Amino acid sequence: MSSSDFDDAERRAVYRVIGARRDVRSYRPDPVPDDVLWRVLDAAHHAPSVGFMQPWNFVLVRDPGVRQRIYDHFSAVNARAAEVWQDDDKHAYQALKLQGILDAPLNLLVTCDPERGGEHVLGRFTMRETDVYSTCLAVQNLWLAARAEGLGVGWMSIMEPKVIGELLGVPPRVMPIAYLTMGYPVLFSDRPMLSEVGWRKRLPLAELVFEAWRLSAPSSLLEQRGDKLPI
Repeated sequence: MSSSDFDDAERRAVYRVIGARRDVRSYRPDPVPDDVLWRVLDAAHHAPSVGFMQPWNFVLVRDPGVRQRIYDHFSAVNARAAEVWQDDDKHAYQALKLQGILDAPLNLLVTCDPERGGEHVLGRFTMRETDVYSTCLAVQNLWLAARAEGLGVGWMSIMEPKVIGELLGVPPRVMPIAYLTMGYPVLFSDRPMLSEVGWRKRLPLAELVFEAWRLSAPSSLLEQRGDKLPI
């Protein structure tokens, strides 16, 4: 495939969806159409994976009772997590909306099966955790495809994977990786939520690019730097 296979508009669309992706917490009640959901899952399934092991599974969570139990688990873990912060930081943390479990029309658990592909997987000899890395690439594909479809996705990481796995009947060998909420958002913010509320700022790319560790990249490259993707 040559670079000419994608025209300028198509290339800009890729950068645009990357720049517009957000971690969404508030949703409209409209259901996610099955055809749209299938396209998003198919995009996730086309993620790269080490040894082509494709370790992911996608568990759809629609049952209100199950979602309530997951929300109750989140609330308990979140209360414990709040205790690590002090004073103003604690108040700021408690003010954040960190999940959309009950708001979203659909919840989705992405799992990793470390036995997928058999005992020996090409490329995994010295880095066994590449199955998890591959699963995270599927999550990223899903997130970007969802954004292109006008869907919001939120990653709810304030949970204990073992508990979530038990609540959803996941086999013990299979690892829960990403508990996602999905639906049409109330809005897509211009900036990531944690940036908007002042929790963290995006680091300058120029401070993160090196020729060798802690050896700055050449000025010819850094001169190209900008704060925005080329959209």
